[in-house]
Amino acid sequence: MRFQLATISLAFSLAFGSPVVQQRTGPRPLVIWHGLGDSAHSEGMDSFVDLIKGIHPGIFVHSVYINENQDEDKKAGFVSTLVGTDLLFGNLDNHLPLVYDQLNAIPELEGGFDAIGFSQGGQFLRAYVHLYNEPPMHNLITFGSQHMGISELPVCGTWDVFCHLLHRYARGRVYSDWAQTNLVPAQYFRDPAQLPAYYERNHWLPNINNELPDSRNETFRKNFVSLNSLVLVMFSNDTTVVPKESGWFGSYAPTDDAAWTQADPPPIVPMREQPLYAEDWIGLKTLDERGAVVEMICDGPHMHIARACWEPLVEQYVGGAAMIGTPESPSLVVQS
Repeated sequence: MRFQLATISLAFSLAFGSPVVQQRTGPRPLVIWHGLGDSAHSEGMDSFVDLIKGIHPGIFVHSVYINENQDEDKKAGFVSTLVGTDLLFGNLDNHLPLVYDQLNAIPELEGGFDAIGFSQGGQFLRAYVHLYNEPPMHNLITFGSQHMGISELPVCGTWDVFCHLLHRYARGRVYSDWAQTNLVPAQYFRDPAQLPAYYERNHWLPNINNELPDSRNETFRKNFVSLNSLVLVMFSNDTTVVPKESGWFGSYAPTDDAAWTQADPPPIVPMREQPLYAEDWIGLKTLDERGAVVEMICDGPHMHIARACWEPLVEQYVGGAAMIGTPESPSLVVQS
């Protein structure tokens, strides 16, 4: 298992590195969603599930897939492939309904679940809450996710020819019709020097973040504030997610300099200074003022998660019996 496409192929430093509430016995179920370049049942993902089961014996864990074939599931996180005659697996507007149907078909999830999203899987799980949230999500943990998008395309592995070819095509064409309907990272690409194009042509992230004033969806906010806890984990040395502060709902400030570089980037607009937060477009401010937003830092690069970082979060925010509307105390502090 590898960190190809700058992803969360869960090469963990396994070094160790308001819905009706149903009665249940045992831990609350867990849903996990892998990141770019990984698959639902890769060695790393399955190993992580085993570790969670060691912490919460008897827990039911479902790993989200877009394609049951591992190789195709991995590709589905990056670029579209045709399945049957008309299903495009690289279009996020097709991914989310598919996952909604998938989760609703699992009886163990009927009473609700906790969730962990790795890299882009984090914002996809958040989108599930905004769009559906039935069955309901209780706690959401996101590791190195891109909640305010990315301003550079993910880095390719040295020998990943498939990735490099697509990268070369996509650079400069990120807001083209093809990229916006086929290339998954393009659908959350937010260039601070091309914000008008982002708002006009990006069909996914501006919608999920309720950034478009003429089409704001109050359901997105109502669903989101039903979470017990939102745990946002950023990696201290993340050079894959640009900017890394996107994991905390930060973004680059708008700029007129189309030639900006990572060596001299625009300043960061932190979460609490975002219009999205100040005007509470998605309910983030409401969650935060309730004490339900937890910001964490894990030492290291993107998706190198030491056990000392992830295990306390799994102990506190996964598998509990808390009900929606009863926030769990975010007492844990993990800092770099």
